[in-house]
Amino acid sequence: MNKRTRFVILLAVLAVCFAFLWPSISWYYGTPKEMKALALGSLQSIKDYATVKASDDVKTFTDAARKDPNAQLDESYGWIKKIVARNYKNMGAKVPSPLTKSAVLNAFSSEQEFREAVQARYRDAILKAKKQYQNSVKLGLDLSGGMNIIVKADLDAAVKNQEGADTAESSATLKANAMQQAIDSLSSRIDRFGLTSPVIRQQGEDRIYIEIPGAAEADAINTIIMGKGILNFRLVDDAATQAFNNYYLQNPGNVFASDGTLLDASVIPADCEVLGLYQNDDYGLEDRIGWLAVKKEIALDGRHIKSAEVGSSNLTNRPEVDFVLDGDGAVIFGEFTSAHVGERLAIVNDNRIRSAATINDAITGGRVAITGFNLEEAQTLQKVLQTAWLSVPLSVESQQVIGASLGQKAKRMGIIAVLVGLGAIMFFMLVYYKGAGVNACVAQILNLYIMFSVLSAFNMTITLSSIAGMILTIGMAVDANVIIFERIKEELSDGKGRTAAIAAGFRNAFWAIMDSNITTFIAAMFLSQLGSGAIQGFAVSLAIGVVSSVFTALFVSHLMFDFNTDVFRKNTVSISWRVK
Repeated sequence: MNKRTRFVILLAVLAVCFAFLWPSISWYYGTPKEMKALALGSLQSIKDYATVKASDDVKTFTDAARKDPNAQLDESYGWIKKIVARNYKNMGAKVPSPLTKSAVLNAFSSEQEFREAVQARYRDAILKAKKQYQNSVKLGLDLSGGMNIIVKADLDAAVKNQEGADTAESSATLKANAMQQAIDSLSSRIDRFGLTSPVIRQQGEDRIYIEIPGAAEADAINTIIMGKGILNFRLVDDAATQAFNNYYLQNPGNVFASDGTLLDASVIPADCEVLGLYQNDDYGLEDRIGWLAVKKEIALDGRHIKSAEVGSSNLTNRPEVDFVLDGDGAVIFGEFTSAHVGERLAIVNDNRIRSAATINDAITGGRVAITGFNLEEAQTLQKVLQTAWLSVPLSVESQQVIGASLGQKAKRMGIIAVLVGLGAIMFFMLVYYKGAGVNACVAQILNLYIMFSVLSAFNMTITLSSIAGMILTIGMAVDANVIIFERIKEELSDGKGRTAAIAAGFRNAFWAIMDSNITTFIAAMFLSQLGSGAIQGFAVSLAIGVVSSVFTALFVSHLMFDFNTDVFRKNTVSISWRVK
């Protein structure tokens, strides 16, 4: 491979690494502190902030437009010009020139539409920053503070609950589905309670690792994790729903007591209760879109659901949710639907209505299809149904809380350790190997650059154990350079010239370096797969470091030697005080 090709490869690697690292650079150095605080908040807090800011901005804007109809549009609202132009085009009208605040308001059908446009501006900016954070290198709890919890899922009990059911699924498949259901259920609960940027992932076969950055009440977290959702099917009372909606319009702020019950119980029949109908909004949060009065009597309990999946209708090809009932459930559901054809049936989970579909025909045989959704809504309902059909007992196995001040101290000491280690090695290489030491120093810096880029590319978390792996990698990387330099010195001592000595030195050192690094890489991979927690973090950073150090020592360092030979026309090698 000629030098030009190697140089192009090096530039390509550096460019790809920069692209991987860019989200981390943008987040840590290009995102304002206030935006970071907003992006790290829960989706609910982002929604609340965007709603309040949009309301304030719209009020200020409309007041200014009423006060002076000819007031010019501020530069801060330059972003809205495209929306205004599109709206005027849809109305078949030309955009007024100059564009005034009154003209902007006239481009929207209502003040609410204008408010939604402003709110979308705030929402998109914060969610963009949040995505940037999710794609960046993150600090572990031992460096930033927070709480970590390991939850054990009793998969054997989940499988046992399905014994006797008419299912062709194997035990392994049931366990895999149960584990995924437990993770989805925990994610839903934690997101609903507005906790800051939680990390939830499977650890081993039957454990779930949860990280919650920042300060959090341990008791409240345990309540959220150990909480159990209840799913059932209930009949919708349309007459009672209409009566409640009429009452609600007349008394919007004085309807419910603190416990959620109606202040005036006479509004609906005694055998009914009012529950909210929820859908996911633009933030991915459950948003109440209305109220329905449902019968208190449960038509079918969720424990009868065996499986649930998203399919498509044979008639319309639109998404639908298909679920299968066990033997008892099929009989109960068949009798119930036969008696209530034409009425609506609500799916209730955690006292929230997820769906309300009309019973078109008697449903017998235990296979049920619910239509009327887009794909995202169907997937959401399928997850809700899964929570019911595969009950997974959970227990908190361990819990650790790390204070923010302790995390900051650990982060500071970790950075100092890396810098001191790197600085000491670079100083030694420069003193002992003179000019060749410069190559080693550049290789060390590029080694860390590549390591951080890979960590950022895979959204990995830096912990104290990861830093330990980096420090070890620094020592191992310089070891490869030492082997190469000593080989070159031997070739020079045998009377070879610069070019021949460098080529022979790298060639003779190649397998010694590869053998040692391959064995280390194998050990690191085993640790990353079999270990957990701190051991896994150490192993992953070590494995990445091994690959990057081999590349920088054998490829980059060699290219730098050749560059000095061809560009600076050097005939000797500055590699030792004893070798000229």
